[in-house]
Amino acid sequence: MTTTRLSARQPRVAQQRMAQQRLIFALDVASLAEVKEYVALLKDEVGLFKVGKQLFLHGGPQVVRLIQQKGGHIFLDLKFHDIPRTVANAGIEAARLGVRMLNVHAAGGFEMMQQTMIEINKVCKAERLHRPTLLAVTVLTSLNKDDLKRTGVTAGVEQQVARLAKLAQEAGMDGVVASPLEILRIRRECGERFFLVVPGVRSKGEVWDDQKRVLTPEEAIQAGADYLVVGKPIRDAADPREAARQVVREMADGLTRTQRGAADVERSALV
Repeated sequence: MTTTRLSARQPRVAQQRMAQQRLIFALDVASLAEVKEYVALLKDEVGLFKVGKQLFLHGGPQVVRLIQQKGGHIFLDLKFHDIPRTVANAGIEAARLGVRMLNVHAAGGFEMMQQTMIEINKVCKAERLHRPTLLAVTVLTSLNKDDLKRTGVTAGVEQQVARLAKLAQEAGMDGVVASPLEILRIRRECGERFFLVVPGVRSKGEVWDDQKRVLTPEEAIQAGADYLVVGKPIRDAADPREAARQVVREMADGLTRTQRGAADVERSALV
């Protein structure tokens, strides 16, 4: 699948279509009935559905297949963090499920990330599978500098995020998950062809909940995000479909106003 990085020079309709493809809805629900409801509502409004630990433990692989049967694509957000062989084997099974994205914790180390990428590549080639985009989680958006200090990390959040992003890139990962506030630093350190998947976005006036490092969708796109992850503001809206459309409009506004002409290049996408 070929895609074009989000660009201000594209017509407005094309920008909105591109923005919609790059919106990931966090399917943080507790039942298959809710999965069916939200996928039916949003499969034409968002690009991917993020399946996290709670939902996967509740529904197992069945929930992934259910979303796929209804026409949705999956970002499997299980944040694997274990010894290299264990993570690599888990990643292989995720690839066999047909997910479009999956992630591991960058803090698991270079060998864990590299081996996971190598083994998934090998299996996907041998079994003729679509290889999912492999992402590394840097620093959770719920953490700030004080939280890191309590875990023994003395570097500031931005420095730690940049360090882990570079490590992930060196290990061959496709991109990282990071907060909006570190987008510019990662772009500077890792370049334009490194995927940035960004949670922690909220429209102006919305409650931040447990997010501590936040930008609006428009600001995040202007800064250089490739994909935005949005959950509660859409899920809890009176009209989830319209809430998703509003986020897409804000993302498209970011495209219209951005001056990131250097990023206007076509590239082969893994997603």
